[in-house]
Amino acid sequence: MVESVLYAYMEEQLKRTPVSFRRYLYDGIPWENQMTGIVGARGVGKSTMLKQYILSRKDRQQMLYVSADHTYFTDHSLTALADEFVKDGGTYLFIDEVHKYRNWSRELKQIYDIHPGLHVVFTGSSIMDIEKGEADLSRRALMYKLEGLSFREYMELFHSVRSPAFTVDEILKHKAGLEGIEHPLPYFREYLKRGYYPFASETGFEKRLQQVITQTIESDIAQYADLKASTARKLKKMLGIISTLAPYKPSSEKLAVEIGVSKNNVPEYLLYLEKAGMIGQLRDDTGGMRGLGKTEKIYIDNPTLMTVLANGTPDIGNLRETFFYSQMKVMNEVTASKESDFVIGQHTFEIGGKKKGHKQIENITGGIIVKDDIEYGHGIEIPLWHFGLNY
Repeated sequence: MVESVLYAYMEEQLKRTPVSFRRYLYDGIPWENQMTGIVGARGVGKSTMLKQYILSRKDRQQMLYVSADHTYFTDHSLTALADEFVKDGGTYLFIDEVHKYRNWSRELKQIYDIHPGLHVVFTGSSIMDIEKGEADLSRRALMYKLEGLSFREYMELFHSVRSPAFTVDEILKHKAGLEGIEHPLPYFREYLKRGYYPFASETGFEKRLQQVITQTIESDIAQYADLKASTARKLKKMLGIISTLAPYKPSSEKLAVEIGVSKNNVPEYLLYLEKAGMIGQLRDDTGGMRGLGKTEKIYIDNPTLMTVLANGTPDIGNLRETFFYSQMKVMNEVTASKESDFVIGQHTFEIGGKKKGHKQIENITGGIIVKDDIEYGHGIEIPLWHFGLNY
């Protein structure tokens, strides 16, 4: 029999779970699948999604939510819990922060193979690789990645302004907008500063985000890559250097010298930071749909993270590019442009302020000028904030 302490823990967690707002990914999760994983950076709302789903169901007595860092797992295993839960008639097991459990991949595989009638949904750090674990889960678990709040989601969560998501084509045809908001720019400025993370309204937000950065690098990445504490500190230093230069044209030699590592390690360290949601690597189109082309620029992952790393005063030009890239890479393949900033499909995008001219794209078919500080667009000029309504 499953210990009552776990059910009590679940009920306490559910009591504190908001239900009025759901993330963009919620309806796209196949909750009925036998095994599903949701990864993402710390603080983007993975745990909340699990608990919201439990609250939406009438058969909650057949569900159990646990966190893998619960003290229960000091002397109990995931497989033993699953065995007892199934014997009790359980059908849905939700495991939060599974990456904090030492043998997570091997035991999830065992649970999958032994209990075909049990639905398992787990969350983990975005650095987690289901193909690199001790057991290959890639053929068993469907994996989904949750990004931070879009500008559209931020407006709904913090200002109760609901809007549908708009495709790139709809945005380019000037069909995007926020109904009932005459002047969106003050909200947009607020979003850039602190709107990417759902915990933005909590006291001491900047300090909390600094803690997220530290925990991500010194715990999540270090544990995943089996790094020494000294190497983890070098990764944190690398992030600090990139934050002052982003968008940064990668130079393994320079970064290696700055942080005191071999240049051969730099690409691997950058990939760790990217997977963990700390940076974004803009690649060229040589990698095709797999997105494995050559890295042309390195960005901080999102404008809020960039603002905090810059102590509240990021470069505005870099901030604009960071916003566009962070919002558009979620639903689209975004590659580097040889002539301008970004390419999505048949369109090339040049990002700038309201005085940005057309010279950069005048000879480019499908060229688009994305302007900050404007409320409405016309022709090939599109407001920057419109691209925050894509997901």
